[in-house]
Amino acid sequence: MQFSTKTSAPEKTRTGCAIVAVHAGKPGAAARAIDAQAGGAIDAALARGDLPAKAGSTLLVGLGGAVERALLVSVGDEAIVPEKAFSDAARAVVRALAATGAKDAVSWLGEVEVAGRDLRWKARALALAAREAAYRFERMKSKRDASPRGPHAIAFGCDRAQAAAIGAELKAATALAGGMDLAKDLGNLPGNVCTPAYLADAAKKLGREHGLKVEVLERKQMEALKMGSLLAVAQGSALAPKLVVMRYDGAGPKQAPIVLVGKGITFDTGGISIKPAAEMDEMKFDMCGAASVLGTMRAIAELKPKVNLIGVIAACENMPSGTATRPGDVVTSMSGQTIEILNTDAEGRLILCDALTYVERFKPAAVVDIATLTGACVIALGHHHSGLFTKSDALAAELSAAGRDSADPCWRMPLDDEYQDALKSNFADVANVGGRAGGSITAACFLARFAKAYEWAHLDIAGTAWKSGAAKGSSARPVPLLTRFVLGRAGAA
Repeated sequence: MQFSTKTSAPEKTRTGCAIVAVHAGKPGAAARAIDAQAGGAIDAALARGDLPAKAGSTLLVGLGGAVERALLVSVGDEAIVPEKAFSDAARAVVRALAATGAKDAVSWLGEVEVAGRDLRWKARALALAAREAAYRFERMKSKRDASPRGPHAIAFGCDRAQAAAIGAELKAATALAGGMDLAKDLGNLPGNVCTPAYLADAAKKLGREHGLKVEVLERKQMEALKMGSLLAVAQGSALAPKLVVMRYDGAGPKQAPIVLVGKGITFDTGGISIKPAAEMDEMKFDMCGAASVLGTMRAIAELKPKVNLIGVIAACENMPSGTATRPGDVVTSMSGQTIEILNTDAEGRLILCDALTYVERFKPAAVVDIATLTGACVIALGHHHSGLFTKSDALAAELSAAGRDSADPCWRMPLDDEYQDALKSNFADVANVGGRAGGSITAACFLARFAKAYEWAHLDIAGTAWKSGAAKGSSARPVPLLTRFVLGRAGAA
């Protein structure tokens, strides 16, 4: 799907479909201009009450002439349209477009005044909605869905003075959508296909296509680095673990890099502390942190901002076997800290802690780890906000703002030292779990012990990385948040 700008007048723009807004039951300026050339067909349809007032309601009106059809979309009746109402309208528009025969469309929704949002944001919202609607995961099916996926091209109407800025925003949205599609594809693949080796190969392919430097550390290298915690998780599986390092060098060597660390458990049975069978198939999504790092690296490599970015993925399976780690085992992490493994299903923090120690060598400006870490975070925040944990107020503000701007929100959770008491062990420096209370917080506190050498934040995406039920599939979150965060750092630099 191609995106572009259109600077001609609405009524003079030749298109298969004009997307126009109806606000409080009244057509917007673009709709009125088009209707004046079409003999009042839009006014007649509205007068009949064919379009409900609820935001996101749509109505297709055949016109003929230069504008073959108009897709009317209601944006509600509030004086200043809320962000959610506009987003609902954008998603409804692309769904309705898919059911038409239009080969191209022009959106005039930029005229809608959205609370706190500018024209660039509106263009981005529509482009991302269109790409989301067009996404299909059909690789594992013998027959593919032949249903319509919408027009081949969508243009965003604006005046000439704004065209360059809108064009740049559409380019950024396209790059972001490409990164999100990659993250979705990886997350949606089954565990027998998306193995640790598959993730490593995906990183190498990304490097070849987008000019990234990629290094893959094997088991022997991890043993030499004394990554006893990561290797303890991997030892129950027949598949070898991988530690993937990707580098995007967009700035000079003197600029300290941002580092993203992704949890890549390609399938999580829980190990000896095995999970219930119900919904265990969804544990293929336990590598969505890793997928989000790959997706963000792709988007950034395509946009080429002046920033240095390193993506690190710790990848392995968590399986029960005769060689698997037992509850009560004590292992030594790369940092030298010993860990009593009370629950083998709390494995994400065990692979991340060695990765967090490993990235000290890069002398990073900031480190963000991303992990489907705890069910407790889902209980605390549901499926709308990712959990954000950091002791840095400045970093928390950056990530929160990036989440708000990209419609990929996170919510800051406490990380007070008092919670560390729950991780005390009689037999090691630290236990890998505390009690049930504050489970997402104590998990973050565990990671904090290994991230003292740099500014660090942890994103728990257990509630946001994928959807269950009829819409089951990867969401690609938090690729939008991370991409916006990195671009913000590039802009600041």
